[in-house]
Amino acid sequence: MSELLYGRHAVSETLRASRRRFYRLWVESKQGNDTPPRSGPIGDIIAQAEGAGVPVRAVRGGLFDKLRDERSNAQGVALEVGDYPYVDLEACLARARQAGEAPLLLILDHLQDPQNLGTLIRTAEAMGVHGILIPERRAARVTAAVSNASAGAVEHLAVAQVVNINRVIDDLKKRNIWVAGLDGAQETPELARARLDGALAVVVGSEGEGLSRLTREKCDFLVRIPMLGRVESLNASVAGSIVLYAARQARRPSV
Repeated sequence: MSELLYGRHAVSETLRASRRRFYRLWVESKQGNDTPPRSGPIGDIIAQAEGAGVPVRAVRGGLFDKLRDERSNAQGVALEVGDYPYVDLEACLARARQAGEAPLLLILDHLQDPQNLGTLIRTAEAMGVHGILIPERRAARVTAAVSNASAGAVEHLAVAQVVNINRVIDDLKKRNIWVAGLDGAQETPELARARLDGALAVVVGSEGEGLSRLTREKCDFLVRIPMLGRVESLNASVAGSIVLYAARQARRPSV
């Protein structure tokens, strides 16, 4: 099967990562002919595609009109690709070993919104997360919308689909990887009090519901982001991003 990735960053990073099968690059022609532009960001993307042996097709309207109807900001470029290359837990841990670092993983407990997933993936890639674990069912998966929301960062990350998150947590704990759950209850200790400098998996719950009961119980410890303003909570992607940044800061050597 194939799908269309859209957006300049998502398309460029997908070509750069070269982890998927490429079919063709579609470019929107404003001149009403079949000649693709050769300058600017799209010209750079065309050069990337041609360097990878990907056929380039220029069209006016057509699939780009359809993407606009779907409120998808294609920015004049779309890449037809094969399925996203999910990995397994071992591949995520292998990335940590290759980097010579203690594992830093992100577990998403049935996150539903593609925008939230994409935002967290973008932060995770920037913070050096070695792998992301998501459920196979009742959760957002890696789609074109997620790739676009992540600005293509998902193409450089190891993402594993798992059957049962709680079994994975049990497995991680046997490997001496601490599991920290993000929780909003007032009795939960604040983030600043947590030890985040070792082998760690951060668990972020779903929008609205947060962590499921069993997942919450299986975490080694819980952390809370204190709210000092008038709003009561942060959305899942913002809160998760703050914890990932704190984990990365905790790993920095003292000066």
